[in-house]
Amino acid sequence: MKKHLSVFLILFILCALLTTNIVNSQVYALTKKSENNLTTAKSMIVIESNGGTTLYSKNEHEKLPMASTTKIVTALTVIENCEDLDKTIIIPKSATNVEGSSIYLKPDEELTIRQLLYGLMLQSGNDAALTLALEVGNGNVETFANLMNETAKKCGAENSNFVTPHGLDDKDHYTTAHDLAKITAYALKNETFKEIVSTKVYNIPATQKYQARTLINKNKLLSGLEGCIGVKTGYTSKAGRCLVTACERNGMQIVCVVLNCRPMFEESAELINKAFEEYSLFEIVPSYKFISDIVVEGGKSGTLRLYNKNGFSVVTKKEDLDKYVVVYDYPQTIKAPIEKDKILGSVKVYLDKTLIFSENLCSIEKVEGLDANDKIKSILDKW
Repeated sequence: MKKHLSVFLILFILCALLTTNIVNSQVYALTKKSENNLTTAKSMIVIESNGGTTLYSKNEHEKLPMASTTKIVTALTVIENCEDLDKTIIIPKSATNVEGSSIYLKPDEELTIRQLLYGLMLQSGNDAALTLALEVGNGNVETFANLMNETAKKCGAENSNFVTPHGLDDKDHYTTAHDLAKITAYALKNETFKEIVSTKVYNIPATQKYQARTLINKNKLLSGLEGCIGVKTGYTSKAGRCLVTACERNGMQIVCVVLNCRPMFEESAELINKAFEEYSLFEIVPSYKFISDIVVEGGKSGTLRLYNKNGFSVVTKKEDLDKYVVVYDYPQTIKAPIEKDKILGSVKVYLDKTLIFSENLCSIEKVEGLDANDKIKSILDKW
């Protein structure tokens, strides 16, 4: 009896310990997310890409490894440095034995640069990354890495350094969520890049060395999130799970970056949906807004219209719209003659008394002054 009791007691203690560990793990997960109340990611940012407005963020300037999201910079660098993306290149043997994800390139196989870009961005082929780097870098990865860093700086990245085209771990290879979002927003302005990253399935015909390939995009949000247009997944043991996502709805483009985030798809979708629910794109100053009835003295026309060429839109919450103050400054009366497109005033937008936008108001037409005959006629009309 005592023996049975002892066994029962041991089993009870083990179950209690196991249950405690499970509960503690659940509490830890909830606590970890509640630190920012938005994500468990080590670093995160959500921006509106056209204006660059930050909507949500967490440790967005922390330098971190980013795994295969590196390939956003790789692809953009290749696209911007190649005159002919349909050029056929021969796969070097040195590019066919890269660790990690692969599209199974074979030595001396012939593919186009465009096909390799699809292999790079859809299936995250490290062999495709290295092949492209060697091609564009004239056989030297370091040369290509220098081009990558130039590309990143051009996009506005300030705290990044790239040494590999594929994103495998290296102590000198890092970025920030903030930089990666800016790079992605810039890259999406390139139609070729945008077309590639938004493609769900791409077929590469059989070559002289390998069978036909069907490339399936690893970003499952392309099929599961409304308006999703890409961009790139990534994972290494050091970087954790990383994801850059872009989404378009109602004229607004959102870019979301999560670095080292285990539920990267789920949390990215939550963040993006939240952004579209809470924020909208508002036109504060319309482009080519015409201001009529400026009185012209001594002119063949008695009135003049002004216009502003560039407008100003902002992504904000509806309840914050009244924080934006628009001030038009122009004369009510002006003397002729007046040339077309003459600067006669301005429109300015202030946020919390800070000037955030300014544009000239210009004459839309030419108004000539009265000549002698016009003046005589005017006098006679009045008499």
